[in-house]
Amino acid sequence: MHTLGEAKLLRIFIGEKDRCAGKPLYEHIVLKAKESGLAGATVLRGIEGFGASSLLHTARLLRLSDDLPIVIEIVDKEERLKPFIDGLDRIFDNAECGALVTLEKVEVLVYRPTVSSPR
Repeated sequence: MHTLGEAKLLRIFIGEKDRCAGKPLYEHIVLKAKESGLAGATVLRGIEGFGASSLLHTARLLRLSDDLPIVIEIVDKEERLKPFIDGLDRIFDNAECGALVTLEKVEVLVYRPTVSSPR
């Protein structure tokens, strides 16, 4: 995705303890996004949340959870995201975890790589 304008924001909500092929599920998803040639992915760690099970996960000191919410955000053109989204079911089947996946319209205002300074 090297153009500005309309794109899609894919959000994947999972738990910090979720695993796939022996590594954290969020790492597995980000690697698959990179292999798929998507524009980029960001993993966000929540400080508190609950899902379909209604079990509260929190980073508060007295109720410290080792399974905090994780959100993976990926922005790209819809036609580039669709094949990746279609493959998520296989990833989740292998991970045996709960997940919520959303897709929404966004407008990309700036998209450029970081310019490295010479050393």
